[in-house]
Amino acid sequence: MKRKVTRRIRVGAVPVGGDAPVAVQSMTSTDTRDVEATIRQIDRLEKAGCEIIRVAVLDEDAARAIRAIRKAVGIPLIADIHFSRKLAIASLENGADAVRVNPGNMGREKIREIVAAAKACGASLRIGVNSGSVEKELLARHGGPSAEALVESALRSIAFIEDLGFREFKLSLKSSDVPTMIRAYRLISEQTDCPLHLGVTEAGSVLASSIKSSIGIGTLLHEGVGDTIRVSVTGDPAVEVTIAYGILRALGIRRVGPDIIACPTCGRCEIDLSALVEEVEKRLAGMKEYLKIAIMGCVVNGPGEAAEADIGIAGGRGLGILFRRGKPVRKVKEEELVEVLLQEIERMKSERGT
Repeated sequence: MKRKVTRRIRVGAVPVGGDAPVAVQSMTSTDTRDVEATIRQIDRLEKAGCEIIRVAVLDEDAARAIRAIRKAVGIPLIADIHFSRKLAIASLENGADAVRVNPGNMGREKIREIVAAAKACGASLRIGVNSGSVEKELLARHGGPSAEALVESALRSIAFIEDLGFREFKLSLKSSDVPTMIRAYRLISEQTDCPLHLGVTEAGSVLASSIKSSIGIGTLLHEGVGDTIRVSVTGDPAVEVTIAYGILRALGIRRVGPDIIACPTCGRCEIDLSALVEEVEKRLAGMKEYLKIAIMGCVVNGPGEAAEADIGIAGGRGLGILFRRGKPVRKVKEEELVEVLLQEIERMKSERGT
């Protein structure tokens, strides 16, 4: 698939848009005013592969906390603002690489001042449009927060901000309704060269979010739409990063981290395959190198069905095999399968690094 051409901006040191890789974002769940807890969580997210992080700014103390947090972390930081021009400007002055604002909730004069502050600080903006920020008259005319209403609201904001001589911003049009989200991004991508941040808002639990995000974000990425993504999950934000890279790997857009494949099991399976997969996923959490890893439950068919995998194991009662590219390497005791697989993965990583 070919990415639709957008202009390139920067969020801190990370390029977004143009031919830059699709960037993975997340958001902290800590109280931003708790600097140490927020730094710890961002460090964990960065190790998981998060490339841009957003923090909630609820008051002036949170805005001031950005200075210490920004100095301590290695990835760009976005301040998430609702309604307050004052907090947006304070966040920028305290070192935020970007601020996220919803123009529909703020009014043009506030946005004008925020744009001026972003210019002065060399920062960028994320212009967010969602069902809660669409102008009332647009909601009335379109019969609610439809894709067309979201797009018209976004185009108004784009025109106003660009008339101020500012183009360092990306755009999001979020909806919890997947078809609305897909249609809105399709429409806006035909009418602007703004970099687009994709996401399904309020996506819910890990399972619900995985489904909604894979359909919504995945569909658009497959069509070449989207420059940066966030998978929204109720719970641990590190899971968001894992799912995001899974979507990118599945589409062949970015090959980052382990691509673990496993058979769905059948009557031939004589081992606890689910436990094996869970253990390998846990042990490889945070791995950046791309490898296709197969964990199969049948010694007879496993290697053949997973012949495209770089490395894999196939289990049997008491005994399994290690294989590379579908070819058996050696027999392994059942209780040693995970350790042998992990040792071989480390060996392959070393070989690739030389």
